[in-house]
Amino acid sequence: MSDLIRRCVAPLSVAGTLFALSHANASDTIGAAEREDVPADKLYDRKNQKTPTPGRNFESGDVENLTVKGHGFNTMHQNLGLSRMPQDVLHTAQTIDVVPQELMRQQNVKSLDEALRNVPGVTSSIGEGAGGMNGDQFLIRGFQAQNDIYEDGLRDFGVYSRDSFNLETVSVIKGPSSEVFGNGTTGGAINMITKSPTLANRYAAEFSGGSGSYYRGTLDVNQKINDSTAFQLSGMGDEHNVVGRDYIYSHRWGVAPSIAFGLGKRATLVLQYMHQSENSIPDFGVPVVTKPGAAYGQPITAYGIRRTNFYGTSNDQNATNDNMETARFTYKLNDHITFYDDLRGGQYYRTFAASKATCDTTCVDNYFDGNAASALVARSGPNGAGNGAGAGTYMAPLPYQQQSWSVQNVASMVANFRTGFLKHQLVAGFDLERVSDRREQSTYLKAKPYASLVNPNPYVGNLDLVSGDSNPGGLVNLGGIGAKANSNGYGFDTGLFLFDQIWFTDWLSLKGGFRWDRWQTTYNVTGGDVSKYPDKHFHDVSGVFNPNVSLIATPDSHQTYYFTWASSTTPMGMYVTNGSVPIRPGTNSFASPEKAQLYEVGAKYSLFHDRMGFTASLFRLDKGNALNADPVTGQIESSSDRQRNQGLELSAGGVILPGWNVTATYALYDSDTTSSATAANRGKNVQYVPHNQATFWTAYNAFSNKPYNFMVGGGVTWRQHVWLNAANTVRAPANLDFSAVISHRFNEHWKISMNGYNLANHLNYQSLFSNRVTPSAGRMFLGELSMVY
Repeated sequence: MSDLIRRCVAPLSVAGTLFALSHANASDTIGAAEREDVPADKLYDRKNQKTPTPGRNFESGDVENLTVKGHGFNTMHQNLGLSRMPQDVLHTAQTIDVVPQELMRQQNVKSLDEALRNVPGVTSSIGEGAGGMNGDQFLIRGFQAQNDIYEDGLRDFGVYSRDSFNLETVSVIKGPSSEVFGNGTTGGAINMITKSPTLANRYAAEFSGGSGSYYRGTLDVNQKINDSTAFQLSGMGDEHNVVGRDYIYSHRWGVAPSIAFGLGKRATLVLQYMHQSENSIPDFGVPVVTKPGAAYGQPITAYGIRRTNFYGTSNDQNATNDNMETARFTYKLNDHITFYDDLRGGQYYRTFAASKATCDTTCVDNYFDGNAASALVARSGPNGAGNGAGAGTYMAPLPYQQQSWSVQNVASMVANFRTGFLKHQLVAGFDLERVSDRREQSTYLKAKPYASLVNPNPYVGNLDLVSGDSNPGGLVNLGGIGAKANSNGYGFDTGLFLFDQIWFTDWLSLKGGFRWDRWQTTYNVTGGDVSKYPDKHFHDVSGVFNPNVSLIATPDSHQTYYFTWASSTTPMGMYVTNGSVPIRPGTNSFASPEKAQLYEVGAKYSLFHDRMGFTASLFRLDKGNALNADPVTGQIESSSDRQRNQGLELSAGGVILPGWNVTATYALYDSDTTSSATAANRGKNVQYVPHNQATFWTAYNAFSNKPYNFMVGGGVTWRQHVWLNAANTVRAPANLDFSAVISHRFNEHWKISMNGYNLANHLNYQSLFSNRVTPSAGRMFLGELSMVY
């Protein structure tokens, strides 16, 4: 860590110098009334500006409001949308990356995955095994976050690809945050703020079309009903192929109505519903192979195989139907105390079938020996034998049907008060959640045939899909559990949290607190050949305690400095909906939970009349008893490994000159496995963690008041190569993506634009796994016509 600090002192010093110069310049250009600084605690304890309501939209003159100066690309004053984190980004003692609405509009972002490409340290991963994970599966700072996706502060348990049609902003709260979110959040948490009714009427529609037979339409209506009631409706239809990938397509639609009562009143109730359906082909990518004599393995596409090759079959499918109903209630008791209660139910349905391509030693030798015609890829079990022969020795993805439901209620109180000369902001509450999952495995009576490595053909005919109970010989052995046709389970969490921020002076405060959770989980496997593999039932109960503490200095309302120590816990059984075997017997059953600790120092600035925001942070993240994905089965398993990721993160965003906005981020990571029972893994980089990563985007509006106005912008995202396994013997090459936009407004209502993506047509890799990667889309262009009234 000392070496890292020495390497990072210079950037932090530059940031400090930049603040000093810019603060002086700002003071020279503003009037005396504007120059008066407001202590940080006064942002939340003053009579004329009340405590902001997280995640709620209010109009000017409402009882609860927060006036923010600045520009949309300066996210320092961004509300996080969680009652448990009531302060803005500037005054929260943790690294937080926000993807603002204006950035998503300029980039024509269409999914959560696309939005998160603006955040360093976030990568996509895919899973497999009998459960076949897919959908949004993210890693934050190299650590699993598939169970750490939130919408308006409530957990989204579904396994699906989230569209952006109903999103206002996306935030990534980095580092362990179990005291706020509960179990999980080793690398951090992703929180989406959805569109919510306001008292301003708005009618908008957009239509996009372009490369890859891309067709997309969205609708956004906000209607004021009376002085305190409003209705909002978002809708989406999307149909597209993937440029640079054969046979891959996605058809989806969604609708999200909501109504708000009591806007501007003491009591506010927002009712929301979201439905999204998708029918698509899952893309398990291309194999990663090691060329004879090479020091490390790479994707087969690095050796001349076309990026377009799809090794799945015509039997593959991913059909999802997802529903969420949410009620968010706020009651302002007085100027000092506000109560919140957020309730959500979710129902998720999925039919899934995918093919895993494996290029074994014979396949590799044939290809590199010049006998490409004999290089054959197994799309299933050993020797291409499907799910019959060799079952139980090689985990091929089995088709399955999944039904899940969840309910969560978070009640909290935010209180601002004094004890003598000390000022407090107290947050306390409870969190109850239950998630249940049921899966029915299917099998094929016919084996999947080989695929040509060079020219694969997905049309393999009818493979005779049947239920697992009618073909127990085709089920795979889940290792210690047996070959079972059906599984079901649930997780139930009871959480209590309490933390208090105490101001000793106007500029110095200490924040500390804890969360206690009781996690109860059950997993049952039934069916199949019960004479050979009896039904099994597993149950576990664990209690965890996660404290945190932060020392915060806010010399004025433009700057914050902090030191934070935080912890998180991830017990076995957390992956109820997105892991096929949440509890395993033997060495992995009821194992000690994964523990993580964060040490972070940072600085945040909002300068030039809040036109620009800057952040800098140094962190160390230690993880013990790491949960890893088995390289063959894809199952999440506990281990005795200890891993560390430490580094520097920088960001800047805002408006440089009128009409010219910019956002930029950079991350330097130094990761390694500090201890492991596997000698070959010790001292190696943590898989999926790049050493360097950066993003940049800028756009300029020219002649904004003229008929010949236009906006032009562009940017780049770059990620250094990443290792795909713990032993660092296979890796994915660096990603480099150039994008651009140009647009023209006909008047205040109509606009036309054109976006270009991956303009260099670079071979990038989006989803990563230890033995395969998925190529990203190639060069594509997307035109859009939009209307706003």
